[in-house]
Amino acid sequence: MKSNRYLKWFAVASTIGMLLILLGGALVTKTDSGMGCGRHWPGCNGQLIPDEITAEVLIEFSHRLVTGSVGILIVILAVWSWKSIGHIRETKFLAIAAVFFLILQALIGAAQVLWGQGDFILALHFGISLLSFASVLLLTLLIFEVDRKFDADKLQIGKRLKWHTIGVSVYSYFVVYTGALVRHTESGLACLDWPLCQNAAFALPRNMFEWVQMGHRTAAAFIFVWLLIIMIHALRHYKNQRVIYWGWSIAFILVALQATTGMLVVLTRLNLYIALLHSLFITLLFGLLTYMILLVSRSKLSK
Repeated sequence: MKSNRYLKWFAVASTIGMLLILLGGALVTKTDSGMGCGRHWPGCNGQLIPDEITAEVLIEFSHRLVTGSVGILIVILAVWSWKSIGHIRETKFLAIAAVFFLILQALIGAAQVLWGQGDFILALHFGISLLSFASVLLLTLLIFEVDRKFDADKLQIGKRLKWHTIGVSVYSYFVVYTGALVRHTESGLACLDWPLCQNAAFALPRNMFEWVQMGHRTAAAFIFVWLLIIMIHALRHYKNQRVIYWGWSIAFILVALQATTGMLVVLTRLNLYIALLHSLFITLLFGLLTYMILLVSRSKLSK
């Protein structure tokens, strides 16, 4: 139907827009542009549209414009999906989640501008945006009926892979939080060597910044190994279930790219483009993991 075709395009635009919000937020933090509009919200430096444009003002104000515009798209997408594919079990939950988490991350951002927030609270900002992105992404996948193409309704997933999927997905959110904490506590260059902190010598971190940096590296190393184990298991036991076979293969590729860019961020001394790629890969990985959870919830349990 033509209406469904329009809905597909609208869903794709909303998903891309949500991705831009995430990367825009990372850009604001990495360029230290959070106070580009001063303590004013939703206006900028006391004006609806700032007349004095600096790099910080441009980045912060553009991020607000994108967030507001995409927010409208997501509300429309949620209502449209509810009416068009509301008969699908997950649609209504995802529609509500997409709007709820978008509003929540916007309010946290506004609170930071108006009153300031602690680093540990700010680290949640990216994670909450991730939940909104994942909800929009899953809505888009439902609209495109990706499940039917991959015969996902006929999947049989074993208990071992089921618990691996749930565990690594929940754990990935913890990894995201530790990464956001590195960013907001400005611990990115607390350790100038890699993979260990000081001249390739094993030693306990000497201050909070090194603890935050090395804590994130340890958490990232663990999810890298975990996803490698899951991928090997999927390649061995799920060759005839393409969505599982390729899903976990892509997940490992994404975590490998994330680990590589994380290393390069340190070695290039916080190169902006590499840092944004680092945020992009973890965003895509988290979205994929939430899709794998969706598949697990639909599958029949095999032995």
